[in-house]
Amino acid sequence: MPIDTRTTPHLGIAYLAAMSERRGDEVTVFDQDIEDEKLTDFVRRFQPDLVGIGTNTPQVKQGWLCAREVKSVLPNVVIVQGGPHVSALPEESATRPEIDIVARGEGEDTWIDISNHIEQWKAGNPNFKAHDLHDPQNKMLDKILGITYMTTEGKIRHTHERPAVADLDALPFPAYKYFKMERYSSLQPAMDAIEKGKSFSMMTSRGCPYRCTFCSQSVMAEKWRARSPESVVAEWRHLVEDYGAQEIGLLDDSANIDRKRLYRLSELLIKEGLHTQAQWVMINGIRANLADTELLSKMHEAGCKRVAFGVETGDEDILESIDKRVTHDQIRTAFKNAKKVGLETVGFFIIGLPGDTEATMEKTIQFACELDPLVANFSMMTPYPGTKVWEQVHRNGGRMLVKDWQDYVFFEGKARYAMGPTTAETQERKWKEAYRRFYLRPHRVMMTLKRESTWKNFPRTLSMALKIVLPKKTKDEKVKQLIDETQQAAC
Repeated sequence: MPIDTRTTPHLGIAYLAAMSERRGDEVTVFDQDIEDEKLTDFVRRFQPDLVGIGTNTPQVKQGWLCAREVKSVLPNVVIVQGGPHVSALPEESATRPEIDIVARGEGEDTWIDISNHIEQWKAGNPNFKAHDLHDPQNKMLDKILGITYMTTEGKIRHTHERPAVADLDALPFPAYKYFKMERYSSLQPAMDAIEKGKSFSMMTSRGCPYRCTFCSQSVMAEKWRARSPESVVAEWRHLVEDYGAQEIGLLDDSANIDRKRLYRLSELLIKEGLHTQAQWVMINGIRANLADTELLSKMHEAGCKRVAFGVETGDEDILESIDKRVTHDQIRTAFKNAKKVGLETVGFFIIGLPGDTEATMEKTIQFACELDPLVANFSMMTPYPGTKVWEQVHRNGGRMLVKDWQDYVFFEGKARYAMGPTTAETQERKWKEAYRRFYLRPHRVMMTLKRESTWKNFPRTLSMALKIVLPKKTKDEKVKQLIDETQQAAC
């Protein structure tokens, strides 16, 4: 994948590795982003029987290429592809000759089911070939819930849906021991990297009952399920004591659906003394309408450093149209509460939502400046397969402006679709304007300056931001000018 924003091990793969380890399999993980060894050399050396590839939409093509490389070395290895993209469009990957099985939805139970069936099949068929799995007469794969595959006759078969994992406490802890942890940097390298520190991702709940029209997670399980606070604390201690974790990022889609559980988790972290061992941050947005001062204060006391909120838009009508089920007043209150108790805040905003005009996008920029989070992330609306916006675009005469899945990224500032009432050029201009107006305000520059522990970090942070939003010919000059000005102002 040409653009890598993941700076911690892939949590989904870490769970699958743990499941296989518990099953008694010999396990290894190959992360192409950080490995020096060629994939083909690795496969030739390890000789796997079963390979799992996890991809999202921008990575799906790279996943196919990886599968093709694996098959070039081991034609009879069974390759399974999973993730949100293939869950939304399973037929696409199932028709690829290098993909044997597509796993839809949550993958842990499906992965073990596949492992068990493949093992049994191979035991009874010494001359096993992966091609045999696709024989129309072979019904073995039909017994596995939640998968899609193609027969040798070209027929796509979808097995019945697999229920989402009901008891999250029953899952093993992610097996990070199979990753080269020293090669991963901090969770938020553009904001405040932990020097020589170790960051880990954690999941304490799954699912989200709020089905926002733009969210790619809407293709996964809707029912919200949570781990017990005791289970989370046990993994927390494991990461701190066994891996030296200094920062933990919670990847829950909606961690505070049950505020009592999150409050209890915070209490336990304090009781166990873990609140002083590793700071924690909310990577994804928590619900603004459920973020009261009492909860946020306890989270901060328990070591939480940063919370994020999905604001999306500054226009009330558009906010309602995307099924966010929150109001601007609730959002204002949430930011106020978080800042009051000492939490850093992140705001997620989207430029180019369906119905956005230049005027409504202007409202979004103004609302971001009003809320004034520590970090404002402005995304270009990118309709992902399986989302309601994706359906709207294709149903209402819209068109995608990108042809390749790897271009389905929301942080590059390029319009990804056209459906009126604004042009792609207007969306792109307002996106750049949003970053300029938010971050180049004098007090924002000084705020960033005061937060940086060293001048070495400050130029890096400022350079990364300005390279996104400045015209190419002025980037270097503007970066140098602003660094010089802020250094002088601090003296």
